[in-house]
Amino acid sequence: MPELPEVETVVRDLRPHLLGRRLLAMHWGPRPLRRSKPATARTERVDSRVNAIQRRGKWILVFCDQGQALRIHLGMTGQLMVVPATEPRPDHLHWWADLDNNCQWRLRDVRRFGSVEWFVRGQEALTELEQKLGPEPLALPVGYLPKVAGQSSRSLKAILLDQTIVAGVGNIYADEVLFQAGLHPLRPAATLSIEDWERLRRVLRDVLQRAIRARGSTIRDYIGGSGLQGQFQNQLQVYGRWEKPCPQCQTPIARLRVVGRTSYYCPQCQK
Repeated sequence: MPELPEVETVVRDLRPHLLGRRLLAMHWGPRPLRRSKPATARTERVDSRVNAIQRRGKWILVFCDQGQALRIHLGMTGQLMVVPATEPRPDHLHWWADLDNNCQWRLRDVRRFGSVEWFVRGQEALTELEQKLGPEPLALPVGYLPKVAGQSSRSLKAILLDQTIVAGVGNIYADEVLFQAGLHPLRPAATLSIEDWERLRRVLRDVLQRAIRARGSTIRDYIGGSGLQGQFQNQLQVYGRWEKPCPQCQTPIARLRVVGRTSYYCPQCQK
């Protein structure tokens, strides 16, 4: 599933193609996405100009000049691109928007776990997210993590995956962050010192920033809004590297299940 670096890359790729453009109409295909508004209409006439595109956690928010907004989630296999309207429609195309420059903005989603929601009162799109998402990990204040999780008996992996605590982190980057911070994924949050928490905060920001610069990680289906793949998968140190040597100590990378997700770690570096 695309995480913060992948979604941020898509947003940055789309801005030059969409800002200032007028959305003329939006179309939903016959097969439903995970969540969709309008739920019944196949076509929504819009005729509204795009004013802003931003990311919140793993969500994409598009605000228009007449107060409406789109809220988009890529799910597991969603791909968003702007292409000429004359380009043949690909398979698994479930949503598209007509632009005022003879182009179309398209969502292709093989597994249909993504969503496209249209809000006539655009602020509702953001308000709903703010009620259930924690702060952005790129701007976590010092002391936030021990304040909200320092007394918890939950594992560190569960804490990082909890979107109400930190928004945007998923399985790939949680594993990479814990490895580079030298912390075991099953370690109870309450056992960390203030120094451990601060190291985790700094590493979290650093890993995500480096992943954004590399356009995210293409493990299976992910491509950016320009059609280019990510490159951070070439820098992954533990995720997906089961039984391969640890880049720091050469111990074989191990794996286990944490909160239903496969987690990769070094038994030596992350005791």
